[in-house]
Order: sequence, then C-alpha cells, then structure tokens
Amino acid sequence: MLHKSGFVNIIGNPNVGKSTLMNALVGEKLSIITPKAQTTRHRILGIVNHEEYQIVFSDTPGIIKPAYELQASMMDFVKSALDDADILIYMVEVGETAQKNEDFFKKIINSKIPVILLLNKIDKSTQEEVEKKIAYWREKIPNSFVYIISALERFNVDVVFYKILELLPEGPPFYPKDQLTDKPERFFVNEKIREKILIHYKKEIPYSVEVETESFIEEETIVRIRSVIMVERETQKGIIIGHKGTAIKRVGAEARKDLERFFQKKVFIELYVKVNKDWRSDKGQLKRFGYNQS
Repeated sequence: MLHKSGFVNIIGNPNVGKSTLMNALVGEKLSIITPKAQTTRHRILGIVNHEEYQIVFSDTPGIIKPAYELQASMMDFVKSALDDADILIYMVEVGETAQKNEDFFKKIINSKIPVILLLNKIDKSTQEEVEKKIAYWREKIPNSFVYIISALERFNVDVVFYKILELLPEGPPFYPKDQLTDKPERFFVNEKIREKILIHYKKEIPYSVEVETESFIEEETIVRIRSVIMVERETQKGIIIGHKGTAIKRVGAEARKDLERFFQKKVFIELYVKVNKDWRSDKGQLKRFGYNQS
C-alpha cells in the first residue's frame, strides 16, 4: 500500500481553539491552552505516525494585525504555515464574521490546496444559528470542506481526522516514525511556565513575559531545570515574584506537576526573574528567543 504524508496547518483568529484541536488530533498536550488571546507565540508541530501515513500537524499563533515586533514575528509563523501546507485547516467560531487580517483571509480564499473550514464551539450555540453559519462560510469560502466541531468536547474530531487522511498526498515520511514534535525539551519547559503565568497574572504582565531555560539536566530518575522569567520593567519583576515569593512559587509548583506528567519522571525546577527591557520590540532579542526566522 502506498504511504501518505503531509503538513496539515491549523490557522484562525485568536482564541478560536486551534491548540485544543491540535492536542486532540495528536493525542498529546503539546500546545499550551489558556483563555487569554495570543497564548500561542510559536509554530508548533505535532506528528501522528502510522504504518500507512504520517500527518504533521502545525499549530500557529492567531491571525492579527501586528502592533509591535513580537506580533510581526508571530504573523511570520502564520504566513510560513500557509506557504508549506498540503492541507489547510481554517478554524472559526460560531459567532465569528469579522476578519482580523483581510489580506491574509484573501490568501485562504484563493488557496490552491484543500481547505477544511471548522466551525468550532458549536456547543455554545443553537441549531438554527449553526445552520446559518454553515451556509455563510460555504458562500464565503466556496472551495472549502465545512465541518462543525467542538474541539474541547472532541465532537466530530474523528470525522475531521478521516477527511484529512482522505486528502493527504502520497509520499514518504518527513520525520522519523518515533518522533512526536520538532521542538526540544527546553521549549516545552518554557511553554509550561509561560502557561501558568498567563493563567495567574492579569493585564499586560503575561504579554511582557518570555521564559528561557538556562539549564536542563536529565538524570535517570529526575530532571533538573533552571529557568529565567524575562520581564520588561522592574515593577513587573516584583509582581511576578509576589509577596514573599508566593506568586512565583505557585507558578513553579504548577509547572513542575505538568512537567512530571510530560517527562514521566520527577522534576526539580528553579525559577528566577530578570528585567530585559523592551525585548518585544528588539529584533536581536526576538531572534535569540526563536521568533525571527529570517
């Protein structure tokens, strides 16, 4: 039997459920999930392997109009996902009509590759509204295959998976068959810490934070980690640490529990906070953190 292989890239506006869908399709929590917009900053690959196929799923940041350099770099990840896709998944919510970036939306409409449009969060809507939105999106993107789903409840996710298999081109695998993702262990450490910051801190704080793991030592029974939380201002440093260090201790404790599940062994984690002024607008710093691809 001929082998199938290809990139299936998931795009959409912020907070539409892209990360929840990829985790459901891959069967592992690779992308962090929080209620806040712009949770996903990088392009993350999740690889599903089978004797007869390899599907490389790609989760990307939400489609936005960039306001500063970090957001421009995030949109570069989205553009690259459009360029190398074999199948494009475009996710929308039931109540969604306006596009965050009209020029980018035109590229989706004019795409020469198969487009699967997923109408997500249908569990929060009525049957009548869902039917209206299906008709609306079929008219808006006539070349797409339209499905209703609830990524959180995994409703219709298996139907979408089988459609992807049907559309997948023939070809050899892109990655070794035992590989789950393209990201190193330190990346997932950084993301788990950042997820807890997104959950527990308000206003601008989570968006001013970057995490860098300086030391990752894996022993037989334990992983020893030292990570730095970067902030843009001295006042933010105090907020991250909290009164007598209680806030940062909570972040470390919750991240450690998740990482122990992820690595399947004990984790010891040390967290520090440093001020790295205006890193979100500094191209050199962004390249160091893995954002600028050029």
